[in-house]
Amino acid sequence: MQKLLKAGASMFSLWRAPKSVAPLADVNGTAYDFEFVSIDGAPMKLSDWRGRVLLVVNSASLCGFTKQYAGLQELWTRYENSGLVVIAVPSNDFGEQEPSPDGEIQSFCQGVFGVSFPLTSKHSVVGPEAHPFYKWAAETMGPAGIPVWNFHKYLVGRDGHLLRSFSTKLVPTSHEMISWIEKALEKSSPPPH
Repeated sequence: MQKLLKAGASMFSLWRAPKSVAPLADVNGTAYDFEFVSIDGAPMKLSDWRGRVLLVVNSASLCGFTKQYAGLQELWTRYENSGLVVIAVPSNDFGEQEPSPDGEIQSFCQGVFGVSFPLTSKHSVVGPEAHPFYKWAAETMGPAGIPVWNFHKYLVGRDGHLLRSFSTKLVPTSHEMISWIEKALEKSSPPPH
């Protein structure tokens, strides 16, 4: 019952949350200070993409918003050569909608949605167990920029600073998201591969 009430409260918060917010404060460090583990178990240092624009998204396979994987893949296909890196962070934090192990998550994403962008291993994105990147993002963005459901998105500029937080309800291919991504990509040319 407790989990059901918590999921209901998160869904209510989702519909009240703004579609996107700017950072509240400058905080120490950049996204390049953080490292994930990739879905296949290898280190995934965000600093490996220094000078590129990052779109970091917490995801889940059994969510009503899972179809956003298709939009994320579309962004990756369209903007990868311009310097965008889409990174999905599977999480079981909201409604327990990502219960599978990493291998099954990877097979699902690649098989159903043709995902070719980087996937991390499963991580918590909220609360005391949140991955350090998400704790840093929460501090930077403030309460309005913290994920309240799956498919919350963070846009990181070429300098490693957070530019924007986008709520679940804003689809990846929306005019607002594309506008922000294109502005971030215009800042300078991507470094050579």
